[in-house]
Amino acid sequence: MQPFSKITIIGVGLLGASLAKVCKERKLADNIAGFGRSADNLKRAGEQGVIDHGTTDLKDAVAGADLVVLCSPVASIADRFREMAPHLSAGCLVTDVGSVKAPLVRDIEPLLPEGVHYVPAHPIAGAEKSGLDASTADLYEGARCILTPTENTDPAALERIQKFWEAVGMRVQILTADEHDFIYGAVSHLPHVVAFALINAIGQLKTSDQEDILNLSAGGLRDITRIASSDPVMWRDICLANKTHVLDLIGRFSQSLEDIRKQIEQGDGAGLEKSFKNANGHRGKLVGQNS
Repeated sequence: MQPFSKITIIGVGLLGASLAKVCKERKLADNIAGFGRSADNLKRAGEQGVIDHGTTDLKDAVAGADLVVLCSPVASIADRFREMAPHLSAGCLVTDVGSVKAPLVRDIEPLLPEGVHYVPAHPIAGAEKSGLDASTADLYEGARCILTPTENTDPAALERIQKFWEAVGMRVQILTADEHDFIYGAVSHLPHVVAFALINAIGQLKTSDQEDILNLSAGGLRDITRIASSDPVMWRDICLANKTHVLDLIGRFSQSLEDIRKQIEQGDGAGLEKSFKNANGHRGKLVGQNS
Protein backbone atom coordinates (compact mmCIF):
# COMPACT_ATOMS: atom_id res chain seq x y z
CA MET A 1 0.00 0.00 0.00
CA GLN A 2 1.04 3.63 -0.50
CA PRO A 3 2.75 4.84 2.70
CA PHE A 4 1.30 7.62 4.78
CA SER A 5 3.25 10.83 5.01
CA LYS A 6 2.75 11.09 8.79
CA ILE A 7 1.12 8.68 11.18
CA THR A 8 0.36 9.95 14.67
CA ILE A 9 -0.13 7.37 17.39
CA ILE A 10 -2.07 8.52 20.43
CA GLY A 11 -0.80 6.42 23.32
CA VAL A 12 2.63 4.80 22.96
CA GLY A 13 2.02 1.74 25.13
CA LEU A 14 1.85 -1.93 24.13
CA LEU A 15 -0.56 -1.48 21.22
CA GLY A 16 0.67 1.92 20.06
CA ALA A 17 4.38 1.13 20.24
CA SER A 18 3.87 -2.26 18.59
CA LEU A 19 1.99 -0.54 15.79
CA ALA A 20 4.76 2.03 15.38
CA LYS A 21 7.35 -0.75 15.21
CA VAL A 22 5.59 -2.70 12.48
CA CYS A 23 4.89 0.50 10.53
CA LYS A 24 8.61 1.29 10.69
CA GLU A 25 9.57 -2.26 9.74
CA ARG A 26 7.21 -2.34 6.75
CA LYS A 27 7.78 1.29 5.74
CA LEU A 28 4.12 2.25 6.03
CA ALA A 29 4.89 5.86 6.96
CA ASP A 30 7.50 8.47 6.18
CA ASN A 31 7.23 9.84 9.73
CA ILE A 32 5.70 8.50 12.94
CA ALA A 33 4.76 10.84 15.78
CA GLY A 34 3.73 9.72 19.23
CA PHE A 35 1.55 11.47 21.80
CA GLY A 36 1.30 10.55 25.47
CA ARG A 37 1.10 11.91 28.99
CA SER A 38 4.56 10.71 29.99
CA ALA A 39 7.43 12.69 28.50
CA ASP A 40 9.84 10.05 29.81
CA ASN A 41 8.04 7.25 27.99
CA LEU A 42 8.01 9.28 24.77
CA LYS A 43 11.70 10.06 25.17
CA ARG A 44 12.53 6.36 25.56
CA ALA A 45 10.35 5.52 22.54
CA GLY A 46 12.30 8.07 20.51
CA GLU A 47 15.67 6.81 21.74
CA GLN A 48 14.69 3.26 20.80
CA GLY A 49 13.65 4.39 17.32
CA VAL A 50 10.02 3.40 17.86
CA ILE A 51 8.80 6.90 16.92
CA ASP A 52 10.41 9.81 15.09
CA HIS A 53 8.90 12.50 17.28
CA GLY A 54 7.21 12.41 20.67
CA THR A 55 5.23 15.15 22.35
CA THR A 56 2.79 15.73 25.20
CA ASP A 57 1.16 18.50 23.11
CA LEU A 58 -1.77 16.94 21.23
CA LYS A 59 -2.03 19.83 18.74
CA ASP A 60 1.62 19.39 17.84
CA ALA A 61 1.26 15.61 17.61
CA VAL A 62 -1.55 15.60 15.04
CA ALA A 63 -0.36 18.61 12.98
CA GLY A 64 -0.02 17.53 9.35
CA ALA A 65 -0.92 13.89 10.03
CA ASP A 66 -2.74 12.00 7.30
CA LEU A 67 -3.46 9.09 9.68
CA VAL A 68 -4.15 9.23 13.42
CA VAL A 69 -4.51 6.00 15.40
CA LEU A 70 -6.09 6.33 18.83
CA CYS A 71 -4.37 3.77 21.06
CA SER A 72 -5.38 5.31 24.39
CA PRO A 73 -7.67 3.52 26.90
CA VAL A 74 -11.22 3.08 25.64
CA ALA A 75 -12.66 5.45 28.27
CA SER A 76 -10.48 8.31 27.03
CA ILE A 77 -10.70 7.84 23.25
CA ALA A 78 -13.72 10.11 22.65
CA ASP A 79 -12.24 12.85 24.84
CA ARG A 80 -8.93 12.63 23.02
CA PHE A 81 -10.71 12.93 19.70
CA ARG A 82 -12.74 15.91 20.91
CA GLU A 83 -9.51 17.63 21.95
CA MET A 84 -7.63 16.96 18.74
CA ALA A 85 -10.49 17.43 16.22
CA PRO A 86 -9.96 21.18 15.65
CA HIS A 87 -6.31 20.54 14.75
CA LEU A 88 -6.78 17.74 12.19
CA SER A 89 -5.96 18.46 8.57
CA ALA A 90 -8.55 17.98 5.84
CA GLY A 91 -8.19 14.50 4.38
CA CYS A 92 -6.89 13.01 7.62
CA LEU A 93 -8.02 9.47 8.40
CA VAL A 94 -8.68 8.45 12.01
CA THR A 95 -8.93 4.92 13.35
CA ASP A 96 -8.61 3.40 16.83
CA VAL A 97 -7.98 0.21 18.79
CA GLY A 98 -10.91 0.42 21.21
CA SER A 99 -12.44 -2.90 22.27
CA VAL A 100 -15.94 -1.39 22.53
CA LYS A 101 -17.25 0.27 19.37
CA ALA A 102 -20.86 1.51 19.61
CA PRO A 103 -20.19 4.24 22.24
CA LEU A 104 -17.18 5.49 20.28
CA VAL A 105 -19.11 5.69 17.03
CA ARG A 106 -21.92 7.51 18.80
CA ASP A 107 -19.56 10.03 20.42
CA ILE A 108 -17.03 10.61 17.65
CA GLU A 109 -19.06 10.81 14.44
CA PRO A 110 -20.86 14.06 15.40
CA LEU A 111 -17.47 15.65 16.15
CA LEU A 112 -15.86 14.96 12.78
CA PRO A 113 -14.54 18.11 11.09
CA GLU A 114 -15.24 18.59 7.39
CA GLY A 115 -12.95 16.38 5.32
CA VAL A 116 -11.83 14.18 8.23
CA HIS A 117 -12.87 10.52 8.16
CA TYR A 118 -13.22 8.05 11.05
CA VAL A 119 -13.13 4.29 10.57
CA PRO A 120 -13.65 2.45 13.89
CA ALA A 121 -11.40 -0.56 14.41
CA HIS A 122 -10.64 -3.20 17.01
CA PRO A 123 -7.43 -5.15 16.43
CA ILE A 124 -7.78 -8.34 18.47
CA ALA A 125 -4.22 -8.36 19.73
CA GLY A 126 -2.55 -7.96 23.07
CA ALA A 127 -0.35 -9.57 25.70
CA GLU A 128 -0.35 -10.14 29.43
CA LYS A 129 2.34 -7.50 29.88
CA SER A 130 1.70 -3.89 28.92
CA GLY A 131 3.67 -0.77 28.09
CA LEU A 132 6.42 0.27 25.71
CA ASP A 133 8.86 -2.38 26.94
CA ALA A 134 6.42 -5.18 26.10
CA SER A 135 5.84 -3.96 22.54
CA THR A 136 6.84 -6.04 19.55
CA ALA A 137 6.64 -5.62 15.79
CA ASP A 138 4.84 -8.95 15.34
CA LEU A 139 2.03 -8.33 17.85
CA TYR A 140 -0.56 -7.92 15.09
CA GLU A 141 0.70 -10.62 12.74
CA GLY A 142 -2.05 -13.10 11.82
CA ALA A 143 -4.55 -11.68 14.30
CA ARG A 144 -8.07 -10.52 13.48
CA CYS A 145 -9.07 -6.87 13.16
CA ILE A 146 -12.72 -5.86 13.25
CA LEU A 147 -13.85 -2.74 11.42
CA THR A 148 -17.27 -1.28 12.27
CA PRO A 149 -18.13 1.30 9.60
CA THR A 150 -21.50 3.03 9.57
CA GLU A 151 -23.66 4.48 6.83
CA ASN A 152 -21.69 7.71 7.32
CA THR A 153 -18.29 6.12 6.71
CA ASP A 154 -16.54 7.29 3.55
CA PRO A 155 -15.99 4.23 1.28
CA ALA A 156 -12.53 5.37 0.16
CA ALA A 157 -11.48 5.92 3.79
CA LEU A 158 -12.79 2.47 4.72
CA GLU A 159 -10.81 0.87 1.90
CA ARG A 160 -7.57 2.61 2.89
CA ILE A 161 -7.92 1.78 6.59
CA GLN A 162 -8.68 -1.84 5.73
CA LYS A 163 -5.53 -1.99 3.62
CA PHE A 164 -3.57 -0.37 6.47
CA TRP A 165 -4.59 -3.00 9.03
CA GLU A 166 -3.91 -5.73 6.47
CA ALA A 167 -0.49 -4.22 5.81
CA VAL A 168 0.49 -4.66 9.48
CA GLY A 169 -0.41 -8.36 9.14
CA MET A 170 -4.03 -8.55 10.29
CA ARG A 171 -7.06 -10.42 8.95
CA VAL A 172 -9.81 -7.82 8.58
CA GLN A 173 -13.51 -8.50 9.11
CA ILE A 174 -16.40 -6.03 9.02
CA LEU A 175 -19.26 -6.02 11.56
CA THR A 176 -21.74 -3.46 12.78
CA ALA A 177 -20.71 -1.72 16.00
CA ASP A 178 -23.53 -3.28 18.05
CA GLU A 179 -22.87 -6.76 16.65
CA HIS A 180 -19.20 -6.33 17.54
CA ASP A 181 -20.02 -5.28 21.10
CA PHE A 182 -22.35 -8.24 21.65
CA ILE A 183 -19.90 -10.77 20.20
CA TYR A 184 -16.85 -9.50 22.08
CA GLY A 185 -18.95 -9.00 25.19
CA ALA A 186 -19.53 -12.76 24.98
CA VAL A 187 -16.15 -14.08 23.88
CA SER A 188 -13.88 -11.58 25.68
CA HIS A 189 -15.55 -9.29 28.22
CA LEU A 190 -17.66 -11.94 30.00
CA PRO A 191 -14.73 -14.40 30.33
CA HIS A 192 -12.66 -11.68 31.99
CA VAL A 193 -15.52 -10.87 34.39
CA VAL A 194 -15.89 -14.58 35.21
CA ALA A 195 -12.16 -14.99 35.83
CA PHE A 196 -12.08 -11.97 38.15
CA ALA A 197 -15.19 -13.20 39.99
CA LEU A 198 -13.86 -16.75 40.35
CA ILE A 199 -10.59 -15.61 41.89
CA ASN A 200 -12.48 -13.23 44.20
CA ALA A 201 -14.73 -16.11 45.30
CA ILE A 202 -11.95 -18.51 46.22
CA GLY A 203 -8.93 -16.28 46.75
CA GLN A 204 -9.51 -15.76 50.47
CA LEU A 205 -10.63 -19.29 51.32
CA LYS A 206 -8.64 -21.22 53.90
CA THR A 207 -8.90 -24.19 56.21
CA SER A 208 -7.76 -24.72 59.76
CA ASP A 209 -4.43 -26.00 58.44
CA GLN A 210 -4.03 -24.10 55.15
CA GLU A 211 -3.93 -20.29 55.13
CA ASP A 212 -3.86 -20.12 51.34
CA ILE A 213 -5.55 -22.91 49.42
CA LEU A 214 -4.45 -21.45 46.07
CA ASN A 215 -0.99 -22.82 46.83
CA LEU A 216 -2.47 -26.30 46.45
CA SER A 217 -4.20 -25.68 43.12
CA ALA A 218 -3.26 -27.48 39.92
CA GLY A 219 -2.72 -26.10 36.42
CA GLY A 220 -6.42 -26.09 35.59
CA LEU A 221 -7.19 -23.18 37.91
CA ARG A 222 -4.21 -21.24 36.60
CA ASP A 223 -5.38 -21.79 33.01
CA ILE A 224 -8.98 -20.73 33.62
CA THR A 225 -8.05 -17.63 35.63
CA ARG A 226 -4.96 -16.48 33.68
CA ILE A 227 -6.81 -13.45 32.33
CA ALA A 228 -7.64 -12.29 35.85
CA SER A 229 -4.11 -10.87 35.87
CA SER A 230 -5.16 -8.34 33.21
CA ASP A 231 -5.14 -4.59 33.88
CA PRO A 232 -8.08 -3.92 36.25
CA VAL A 233 -8.45 -0.29 35.16
CA MET A 234 -8.69 -1.25 31.50
CA TRP A 235 -11.27 -3.91 32.22
CA ARG A 236 -13.25 -1.59 34.47
CA ASP A 237 -13.53 0.82 31.55
CA ILE A 238 -14.45 -1.91 29.05
CA CYS A 239 -17.21 -3.31 31.25
CA LEU A 240 -18.72 0.12 31.85
CA ALA A 241 -18.48 1.08 28.18
CA ASN A 242 -20.18 -2.17 27.11
CA LYS A 243 -22.54 -2.20 30.08
CA THR A 244 -25.74 -3.28 28.32
CA HIS A 245 -24.23 -6.35 26.65
CA VAL A 246 -22.06 -7.31 29.63
CA LEU A 247 -25.06 -7.26 31.99
CA ASP A 248 -27.10 -9.34 29.54
CA LEU A 249 -24.30 -11.87 29.22
CA ILE A 250 -23.73 -12.08 32.98
CA GLY A 251 -27.44 -12.94 33.22
CA ARG A 252 -27.05 -15.70 30.65
CA PHE A 253 -24.00 -17.09 32.43
CA SER A 254 -25.75 -16.93 35.80
CA GLN A 255 -28.64 -18.95 34.38
CA SER A 256 -26.25 -21.57 33.01
CA LEU A 257 -24.54 -21.78 36.41
CA GLU A 258 -27.91 -22.03 38.15
CA ASP A 259 -28.94 -24.93 35.89
CA ILE A 260 -25.78 -26.82 36.86
CA ARG A 261 -26.30 -25.97 40.54
CA LYS A 262 -29.80 -27.49 40.41
CA GLN A 263 -28.53 -30.62 38.64
CA ILE A 264 -25.95 -31.16 41.37
CA GLU A 265 -28.45 -30.39 44.14
CA GLN A 266 -30.98 -32.85 42.72
CA GLY A 267 -28.42 -35.53 41.98
CA ASP A 268 -29.33 -35.33 38.30
CA GLY A 269 -26.31 -37.14 36.93
CA ALA A 270 -27.75 -37.46 33.42
CA GLY A 271 -28.55 -33.76 33.25
CA LEU A 272 -25.14 -32.82 34.61
CA GLU A 273 -23.39 -35.07 32.10
CA LYS A 274 -25.44 -33.52 29.29
CA SER A 275 -24.44 -30.01 30.41
CA PHE A 276 -20.80 -30.98 30.45
CA LYS A 277 -21.05 -32.71 27.04
CA ASN A 278 -22.67 -29.61 25.57
CA ALA A 279 -19.79 -27.57 26.94
CA ASN A 280 -17.29 -30.02 25.43
CA GLY A 281 -18.95 -29.57 22.05
CA HIS A 282 -18.87 -25.79 22.19
CA ARG A 283 -15.29 -25.84 23.49
CA GLY A 284 -14.26 -27.89 20.49
CA LYS A 285 -15.02 -24.92 18.24
CA LEU A 286 -12.16 -23.05 19.89
CA VAL A 287 -9.52 -25.66 19.03
CA GLY A 288 -7.09 -24.26 16.51
CA GLN A 289 -8.69 -20.82 16.53
CA ASN A 290 -6.43 -17.80 16.18
CA SER A 291 -8.47 -14.75 17.25
